[in-house]
Amino acid sequence: MLPQHRWFWALILLACAGAGLVYNFVFADGSSPLAGLAYGFCIGGTALAFDRGLILAGLQARIRRLPASVFVPAAELAYVAMIVAGNALGGLVVWAFGLTPDPLADAVRTTPRVLTYALAVSALLVFVIRMRDLIGAEVFINLMVGRYHRPVEEERIFLFLDVMGSTAFAETHGDLRAQEYLAAVFAALAEPVRRNAGSIDDYIGDMAMVTWPMKRGLHKARCVACVFDVLDRIERDAEAWRARFGTVPRLRAALHGGPIVTAEVGVDRHKIAYFGDAVNVTARIEALCRPLGTSILISQDLLDRLEALPAGIRARSLGAHALRGRGQPLAIATLERTAEAATPALAQTRAKAAVAPLHAAAGQR
Repeated sequence: MLPQHRWFWALILLACAGAGLVYNFVFADGSSPLAGLAYGFCIGGTALAFDRGLILAGLQARIRRLPASVFVPAAELAYVAMIVAGNALGGLVVWAFGLTPDPLADAVRTTPRVLTYALAVSALLVFVIRMRDLIGAEVFINLMVGRYHRPVEEERIFLFLDVMGSTAFAETHGDLRAQEYLAAVFAALAEPVRRNAGSIDDYIGDMAMVTWPMKRGLHKARCVACVFDVLDRIERDAEAWRARFGTVPRLRAALHGGPIVTAEVGVDRHKIAYFGDAVNVTARIEALCRPLGTSILISQDLLDRLEALPAGIRARSLGAHALRGRGQPLAIATLERTAEAATPALAQTRAKAAVAPLHAAAGQR
């Protein structure tokens, strides 16, 4: 987890503890401030753990798949249960450390006033977290601190991940089912991108745009590792994808980086946007995947800046190619996994799959 993300969650938990302290001052005449902090921390921590899928992840996933008319009451009931559980945990901690004269039964009991107050605070904090999730963690933080209020010149790495065959899937299964399919694919990207310190900054149709500040993306070749982590995750879950959608997602990936201008744009709706040749070149590289018969391309410029590729990954030069809108040809390469790097589990998955396009999406490894 990146430092700014750790700070964000630390602040959220601090806000929960502070809300508990405020409750004590308002409703308990300021008695036992440490008890208020403990209650707030435990209630907020339990609710956040549920919201982030750290506890009862299966229940949360089932709730999210419910129809809208059922989702809202089910989610509210789930948060009420988390608040009651968190309050009981807080009461146990407070009672165990002697921070309250109340007996244990009273300390762990959730009163209507506590429940109402906790729901109000949780709603506010969940709203902030949802806004962060909606626009991306890094974008949210940058908007809050105003980093790009004035345009900033910087170097970034761009990874374009395009879902192949989404149009055909929509024609066969309908737009609603296709949207569910794309949402599941994009959800599968989140953990590998997070693990490699990237940021999913935008979704454009059936394509996700992942970015890194240049130094962060080059460190340990995170930008390259991210591509293969995504492909490996999809391949490991191949049977689940077939059971749910009748197909396994296939991706095309393009990597490039360079100087850009990053700026906050918009009036009624603000957005952090990237301007510069690097963005356009990445899109042009991705368009070369099909004619070149490969699913992963990287510019030689970016490849040369990497100290080393991740273990088991090799680059194969494909020469220089003319790109639309660019005067000079650009040297590009494809990334492949070496035969020695294929794990028995992945090899078994491929054998079961027996689908050539899926092999291509995994880099012909």
